[in-house]
Amino acid sequence: MKRAGKLVLVVSMVALVAGCQRFSGGPDRAAPLPATPTTPVSGSSLDPLDPNAPPGTSSQLGGEQPAPTDLASNPVAAPAGAQDVGRSDLLGGWKLSSAGENCQAFMTLTSWSGGYRANTRGCTSPALSGIAAWDLTGNQVVLKDASGVIVAQLYSSSPGQFNGQTSSGAPVSLYR
Repeated sequence: MKRAGKLVLVVSMVALVAGCQRFSGGPDRAAPLPATPTTPVSGSSLDPLDPNAPPGTSSQLGGEQPAPTDLASNPVAAPAGAQDVGRSDLLGGWKLSSAGENCQAFMTLTSWSGGYRANTRGCTSPALSGIAAWDLTGNQVVLKDASGVIVAQLYSSSPGQFNGQTSSGAPVSLYR
């Protein structure tokens, strides 16, 4: 009887291993996922750069650019009625809008230098497409680039809605 039990156990283990995809390597393997579609790149002519202009000036950047705001030393003041917000309130996907541009932002609680990991999709401006982190200071949401430079500061105006300004002084909204 013991011998029959062992035989049944060995036969069932062989059948289990033979049917397992992990060991078979056969045609039952899942096909790789297709590449994620991206926004097509558009082309246009750029104004020539003035090599004698100081870096960061409008002639160096090829057009009129607003003077950047140093948000680190001049933080945006909290508007009256700014609501309290917790880290978990910011997780997930958001719509991001600034200076006529609309794209998406995604925020996680994965640690990142100076805060938590964030990324954007579909943003064309260098500032918004460069968002790599977010942090919460009191009830203020701070969006940062990969270098830790503040890109925007926002406050909650209502549940699921944050408004503020970018470092270039443009209004910015984050909403669901």
